[in-house]
Amino acid sequence: MTTSNPKQVTPAKGKLGVLLPGMGAVATTFIAGVYAVRKGIAQPVGSLCEMGTIRLGKRTDNNVPKIRDYVSLATLDDLVFGGWDLFEDNCYQAALEAGVLNKDLVESLKDELSAISPMPAVFDPDYVKRLRGEHVKTGTSKMHLAEQLMEDIERFKKENACDRLVAVWCGSTEVYREPTAVHATLKAFEEGLRNSDDEIAPSQIYAYACIKLGVPYCNGAPNMSVDIGAIQELARETRTPIAGKDFKTGQTLMKTILAPGFKARMLGIKGWFSTNILGNRDGEVLDDPGSFKSKEISKLSVLESVLQPDKYPELYGDLYHKVRINYYPPHGDNKEGWDNIDIFGWLGYPMQIKVDFLCRDSILAAPIVLDLALFMDLAARAGESGVQEWLSFYLKAPQAAGETGAEHDLFIQQTKLKNTLREWMGEQPVTHSEAG
Repeated sequence: MTTSNPKQVTPAKGKLGVLLPGMGAVATTFIAGVYAVRKGIAQPVGSLCEMGTIRLGKRTDNNVPKIRDYVSLATLDDLVFGGWDLFEDNCYQAALEAGVLNKDLVESLKDELSAISPMPAVFDPDYVKRLRGEHVKTGTSKMHLAEQLMEDIERFKKENACDRLVAVWCGSTEVYREPTAVHATLKAFEEGLRNSDDEIAPSQIYAYACIKLGVPYCNGAPNMSVDIGAIQELARETRTPIAGKDFKTGQTLMKTILAPGFKARMLGIKGWFSTNILGNRDGEVLDDPGSFKSKEISKLSVLESVLQPDKYPELYGDLYHKVRINYYPPHGDNKEGWDNIDIFGWLGYPMQIKVDFLCRDSILAAPIVLDLALFMDLAARAGESGVQEWLSFYLKAPQAAGETGAEHDLFIQQTKLKNTLREWMGEQPVTHSEAG
């Protein structure tokens, strides 16, 4: 059944430029994957936009189109890639260095990947202590750096004949810092940029530059960037969609799948111990306590939101939740997420669950980058702006658009995402009684 007020969504015509601050393992895996799919040598597994379906009406109607056929999304052939990085390796060199993809696959895409070289990055070693920038911008102030980024964006759009742009942060995790007065309002933030305030992080400069130009921006790391008052104010002013934060890939993905199941069956949890072992650049960065703190806060927020211990104190009120990340170079990008879960059931009798997820971090993140780029572009063409809470499905610590906290249950998030698409297209949302 259709409603009477579908959104007026501008069709996805022309080229969509995808700008990536941080062109390391995740970004090059994403870019190479898109080229491989274009060539017909791989499938876009993990992408809801490319492979997912959406049910319309009742289950008995058997009306289940592909999401791509239901809403107007940019095609993979429409995408043009660019971005910034601390190292000047082109995407071919960076993909080989990352070691995520089979060398034969990377070699088969050498021409396409070699043609993409990063622009010099905005970098501050105080925010990413384990890396040293070799390919970075210099300027008289942080505002000058932001202006250089805006010049990059406008030049990229012109040189590549892009009709629209979208940005997805794929860079490193910055050290954790609490927001200060400079982050509260746009006026204070812009003054802070002019004065090169120490509390303004590189990721915030990228967010400012993109949103100032109306480029939809998604934060794929646990950095504090689009979740500050100043940037949200700017997004409202420029009518730009924003979303964040932190791609939901390995261990946290498992938590948002398992925890809703335990809660649905009213099984109690005494403790949940999680450790991660990884050896890529992300692991090296997270070996620094300050950067780990940012990631820890992002990862710890999930269980409390899903389990609601205030409503179920007998089951989850005493839950002990611990998260660890260990840098182990031999693993490379093949992250191991190990969980020990102490649960209890009828009459309080204890049980244990062990999960050992031998995952590939960038392989899980790449389709998220694709979906967020396509959906953020869709949001812009639908006239949406500000926090896109319906994209929480992809994020560890999603932003909430209103006063209530964001939802972390993966299955509720998926329903919200699909219902948003249904509502925009003038269809009735699917209720729990009709879910299927």
